[in-house]
Amino acid sequence: MRGWRRLAALAGAAALLAMAPGNAQAASPKYSETTAIGTHNAYDKSKYPYFAQALDSGASLLELDVYADTLSHRWRVSHSNPLGNDNNCEAAKTPGELYGKSRNQDLGSCLDNMAAWNQLHPDHPPILVKVEMKVGFNNKAGLGPDEFDTLVARKLGGSVYKPADLLGGTYPTLDAAAQANAWPARDSLRGKFLFDLIPGTVEQSNPFDHYWTDEEYGDHLRDLYAAGNISAAQAFPAVLGAANGDPRTSRYDASIRPWFVFFDGDAATYVNGGYDTSFYSAHHYILITTGAHSVSPAISSTDPTDAEVAARLALLAHDHASLITSDWSAKSPAVLGSVTGRS
Repeated sequence: MRGWRRLAALAGAAALLAMAPGNAQAASPKYSETTAIGTHNAYDKSKYPYFAQALDSGASLLELDVYADTLSHRWRVSHSNPLGNDNNCEAAKTPGELYGKSRNQDLGSCLDNMAAWNQLHPDHPPILVKVEMKVGFNNKAGLGPDEFDTLVARKLGGSVYKPADLLGGTYPTLDAAAQANAWPARDSLRGKFLFDLIPGTVEQSNPFDHYWTDEEYGDHLRDLYAAGNISAAQAFPAVLGAANGDPRTSRYDASIRPWFVFFDGDAATYVNGGYDTSFYSAHHYILITTGAHSVSPAISSTDPTDAEVAARLALLAHDHASLITSDWSAKSPAVLGSVTGRS
């Protein structure tokens, strides 16, 4: 059975041309009905000298690692330095300043770069910005969910697709909206960014931190909705870690479970573990599968052939992924911008 699935996936790779950038489609599928490609740690200067180049890459997901720096009260962007910035985001706020200003800026500048780039490319396909909150929020220090929302809203305004947009004034929770497949058509999301949040590696290893990013932002969404202010929320919390069944049941209080419709886990664990990932597509949840290169047969994590990327995208689309990620930054926009139908 597994061999049949792989043959079907490889055969399906040819169908990618029907949804590749620049090819017309009879009707645009919904955001929940497609599978696309993302880049892990897109802020890394070794991948892209400037973050605007990451945006140029065609990738449908770009990842940022963010530290809540309680000493400076700033949102740092870095892989391993919690007190300094180490990234490709520039001190650039206008289109003409991109691709040449000083780098190693904070999250606000990354958002400035996105806003400036958006002016140059107002019709770009939707881009999901995956934010790993390395040490979590620090609400007591003024670096909590409210402040995160305020920063994103101030920098990007109406170019963000928010939880309130999915609710549409109709549904009482994100789960209810997702189950009704209230996601918009992918084409209607042109010019839009989406944000999802996951708990960070430092936060998860901290024995004194028992209130991780996912739970804190889930509480935030629940409380904003109850207060009639859900429009302030800018991001979707994601359930982190590949698991079988519905991982929300054992992790969260019942009051916030319906506020999780994004899921994020290791691709090989989902596929090789034989997990029933049809659960995610059946309920129209967004499933991010990371380390896509490591699914058997493994391919290069940095520069696989175009055919290998196409086959991997088809394979994981068959396994119900919405987005697949790896370190394929060397690939062309035609490759990284590939989109196919989700099974």
